[in-house]
Amino acid sequence: MQHLDAIDPSERAALLATAKRRNFALFRSTSLPDDLEPALRAFGRQLGLLDLDQNLCAEDSGLTAITVKRTDTDHVYIPYTNRPLGWHTDGYYNAGTLQVRAWLLFCAQPAAEGGANELFDHEVAYIRLRDENPGWIRALMARNAFTIPSNEEGGREIRPDHCGPVFSVSATDGQLHMRYSARQRNVVWRDDSATRDAAAFLLGLFKQGDAHISRHRLGPGEGVISNNVLHRRDGFKDPVDAPTKRLMYRARYYQRLPEP
Repeated sequence: MQHLDAIDPSERAALLATAKRRNFALFRSTSLPDDLEPALRAFGRQLGLLDLDQNLCAEDSGLTAITVKRTDTDHVYIPYTNRPLGWHTDGYYNAGTLQVRAWLLFCAQPAAEGGANELFDHEVAYIRLRDENPGWIRALMARNAFTIPSNEEGGREIRPDHCGPVFSVSATDGQLHMRYSARQRNVVWRDDSATRDAAAFLLGLFKQGDAHISRHRLGPGEGVISNNVLHRRDGFKDPVDAPTKRLMYRARYYQRLPEP
């Protein structure tokens, strides 16, 4: 596509058709505006994505610039380092009414080395679990399957504990939603054998690989739009004296992508 803020109807249809099949779609823009953030917001609106998740590190625009930087927080958040980022869905720590249903990731500047992403349709992960043991699905749909402890900054609680299912079905559109993080710290799984075994199966699946896992290193002007599929990131390197360093823009939305 040429212009992010004025996509052609055929381009929109192609993006949404691809996302319907895989729950994500890759795209490339051949003409980048000087000010990317308004263009990316307009791009999302054209795809029916209106309500942005204002997360802790988001800009006033609602988008988040992801680059190696210090954040005004007590904790080190891995996305803002050059370290690998493990398998997760976005906003897994959000409360039930603020679930992230879609996200956009756009590359303004890739790293000199590394930084590739892998993506895995959460609906396929569900099928893999169900085919191995249907009881695991029941365990992961329990209301207390997966707990994220509270987050405190400056001695103030900015987010309470959030306990909920890994898999749920939206009452609005009947679509499958997944909350997940492969982190070993700051994640509490329900203490029963079915939940533990299901969590271990997922880790094993990621380790051994799956034919439906896609790998891509975004170049300048490339992006991903997704119904909050599972994803991860390789570590990366930029020279210390590089004039420009890896810069991605991310937007999180409370809506899924619409039907094509």
